[in-house]
Amino acid sequence: MSELGLALTEPAVPHAVRRRSRTRRLALSGFLWAVAAANAGVIVWLWYRGGGVSAVHTWGDLATSLGRLTGLLAAYLALIQVLLLARLPWLEQLVGFDRLTVWHRRNGKLVLYLVLAHVVLITVGYASMDRISVPKEVSRLLGSYPGMITATVGTALFIVVVVTSLVIVRRRLPYEWWYAVHVTAYAAIALSWFHEIPTGNELSVHPVAADYWRALYLATLAILVVFRVLHPLARTFWLGLRVEDVVAEGPDVVSLRIGGRRLDRLNARAGQFFLWRFLSHRGRWWEAHPFSLSAAPDGRSFRITVKGVGGYTRALRDVRPGTRVIAEGPFGVFTDAVRRRGKALLIAGGIGITPIRSLLDEMHGDVAVVYRVVCEDDVVFRDELDELAERRGIALSYVVGDHAAPGGDRLLSAEHLRELVPDVEEREVFLCGPPAMTNVIEKSVRRAGVPRPYVHVERFAL
Repeated sequence: MSELGLALTEPAVPHAVRRRSRTRRLALSGFLWAVAAANAGVIVWLWYRGGGVSAVHTWGDLATSLGRLTGLLAAYLALIQVLLLARLPWLEQLVGFDRLTVWHRRNGKLVLYLVLAHVVLITVGYASMDRISVPKEVSRLLGSYPGMITATVGTALFIVVVVTSLVIVRRRLPYEWWYAVHVTAYAAIALSWFHEIPTGNELSVHPVAADYWRALYLATLAILVVFRVLHPLARTFWLGLRVEDVVAEGPDVVSLRIGGRRLDRLNARAGQFFLWRFLSHRGRWWEAHPFSLSAAPDGRSFRITVKGVGGYTRALRDVRPGTRVIAEGPFGVFTDAVRRRGKALLIAGGIGITPIRSLLDEMHGDVAVVYRVVCEDDVVFRDELDELAERRGIALSYVVGDHAAPGGDRLLSAEHLRELVPDVEEREVFLCGPPAMTNVIEKSVRRAGVPRPYVHVERFAL
């Protein structure tokens, strides 16, 4: 462990500028929530207008009516599910990619619950009204109602997507499988389309309502095509991104320097990340992987640093200079722009040092850094960090040890943080690393007295 002295200058961005930026973000956030709520209100009104309440006289009517409502809301939230990760720059800058992924995961579960409720309620309700058993009703629906087969396949795909999203399963599946399965969510939404218009009571008999529903789908499709396909391709040719250099940083860690034209126009900041595709990387050009910048962008090139934890990341050391690159981004609000305190504490775990290292290029003032690793071989950028600490008076601490070893549970506890950084409660904290580690350390930071608004977390999980 090494600790160096502190510098005492103030951050460069005025507080008034930060307040105005925060006010604009809150205003835009309120507008987006209002639009989402208004569309949900229209959908509920369509259900009400279609007899959602007035036509309910029996138990079967009630179950069927609730089934129609849950089906409409499930389809609407499925479209929002697509938009949450449609790579909308202004949405990502407003909310942050990390928070969007959390919303995406929670909304996905809600969509599945509503779809299952829709299936059960409609089936039970129709069986009650037809005075037949549920199995016979299932057979009748599949055999005589349009779009029921495709809807059933779509439901099965939604179940697969949600199950693979569970943390315990996600950690056991290769990223490539997880990515491929999630692409099927688009197929599930598309399949549901062939069921909704022909059989939806609110849509099939009201042309205006059907046109409104089509407009929602077409708008979502247009946004998806523009921001997920056309925009990345156009920017690839405009920027001319290519790998310039590949440098081994350690046994399992490699840095790639990626150059291009007009990179300053991207307005990338230290602490942000891009979704990268390497077009000659063993035929896996279709995979987009998130990697943070490990140095502040200089307008001419980007540097990313990757730890080999799977087949894709291990093979990056074999990428050749000259390889064309597609980059989507920049993403993330894990930047100095959100900082409101003069003092800052940057905490990194493992390869989570990459955005922390880039932040050190832009972040000034009273800065302390704590770098948590299991063993000395896991330390990345030691020479760079030591040089920065000495030149700029940054307090740098290396915390080495296995938390499972005797006494390891104390590492980066609230008490340990106070020992390393006595004025921790006065600092704004930037924390990055694997989700399990960040969850534990975030609690320690809060117990050490840092208010929640001054804790910024970037979890290396997508």
